Amino acid sequence: MVNEKVKILVIDDDPKVSWILSEGLSEKYEFVSARDGLEGLQMVTTEKPDMILLDIKMPGMSGLEVLEKLNKIDERPEVIMISGHGETNYVVDSIRLGAAEFINKPFDVQEVEIHIKGVLEKKQLKQEVSSLKNEIKSKAAYAGFIGDSDEMHKVKEIIEQVADSDLTVLIRGESGTGKEIVARSLHELSEREGKPFVKVNCAAIPKDLLEAELFGHEKGSFTGAHKSKQGRFEVANKGTIFLDEIGDMPMELQSKLLQVLEQQEFVRVGGIHNIHVDVRIICATNINLENAIAEKYFRDDLFYRLNEITLFLPSLRERKEDIPLLIDHFMKIHTKALKKDSIIISPQVLEKMHNFSWPGNVRQLENMVRQAIVRNDDSTITDQILSNSQMSKHSNQSVSTNHVTSNNIEEEKDYSLKERIGKIVAEEEKKLISEVLKITNWNRRKASELLQISYRSLLYKINDYKLNSK
Repeated sequence: MVNEKVKILVIDDDPKVSWILSEGLSEKYEFVSARDGLEGLQMVTTEKPDMILLDIKMPGMSGLEVLEKLNKIDERPEVIMISGHGETNYVVDSIRLGAAEFINKPFDVQEVEIHIKGVLEKKQLKQEVSSLKNEIKSKAAYAGFIGDSDEMHKVKEIIEQVADSDLTVLIRGESGTGKEIVARSLHELSEREGKPFVKVNCAAIPKDLLEAELFGHEKGSFTGAHKSKQGRFEVANKGTIFLDEIGDMPMELQSKLLQVLEQQEFVRVGGIHNIHVDVRIICATNINLENAIAEKYFRDDLFYRLNEITLFLPSLRERKEDIPLLIDHFMKIHTKALKKDSIIISPQVLEKMHNFSWPGNVRQLENMVRQAIVRNDDSTITDQILSNSQMSKHSNQSVSTNHVTSNNIEEEKDYSLKERIGKIVAEEEKKLISEVLKITNWNRRKASELLQISYRSLLYKINDYKLNSK
């Protein structure tokens, strides 16, 4: 750092101090000077010094007052106090206010240089420690977030861009793609790390209990409410709340959630007082919310409020190159948890895994690996893939049979011109999208440009038509 010509601001009403230091150390450091505290504070902004040498006794604003004001500046320069008054109380006050060193006048230039070098070295060490801590924090936040595909790199990039903000994030993707892992990563990489991370599965809690679970209730507000209870939002105060399966939240609760998003306050069930909370909200869903809005079971104003940042998680079939990494990750976790030896996945089984469509995504892969470890046999993976494929085939045949047997019921609908045209358009749209995706080698950005539709619309259509790259 010294080789980069460190800039030092000298704030001292005695001009000889700056002149002496500049004469003795100008080959190594660049010196600028201010004659009083007010001018010095202004020069901190204009000159952006790396270090400040600050006199304690000055007319007007004292050095200690200047130091107090400097402490209000984010990432302020390191400060060395200089004074001709070596009283203990000055030293104590300077250190208490964050000064790095204290030098008495008269001083020797070489002595000052030693102090400057020491402070710069400490600063560099602090930066290295901070950088290491951030690296460790980042690695911890991404524990379980496995993937080296382009799709996963894009997801990580968005996480890093928005994690340290209070923007509401809507995570979209199929079931089993790892939406909770993304939510936890967003929390762990934010300033709220260390504060509560509260998960609520909106689909798993009965509708008549969900309001009390989220917002709490007062004693006697309903049968069985024998005492007042905090809701999940209060528990998550200063931290993050993760609302999973947000698309299953009842309409009557959606307006209350909208109030929390807009005003950061709510009223408990049976209560009369507003409760204010400071909570970052992250939501996730595997349903098409646009369809839910059209069918009148999801509020459009809530959707637009949740949609500050939308993060799409790719399905496993869209990032099959990550399968070996995921296998290795789950192998390490479950061999340790189950106290079993690791097993080898043969190339033949790997090929079958690569060709499988993975309807259950990463969660399904993890279950297969765990079962193979328990039984110490990778052929169980082949059995499960075969079983899933047969179930899927049988399901498709059943749908086809049902369509034939119920043809007399559907006959009347088939005569509808609107219905018939809609089906033809959908089939042609599916064909065209599939063709363009093949031409672009499944580069969805390029495909959306060729099709002249938005990238987001293309993702919805790929999901709706169940298109995949295999």
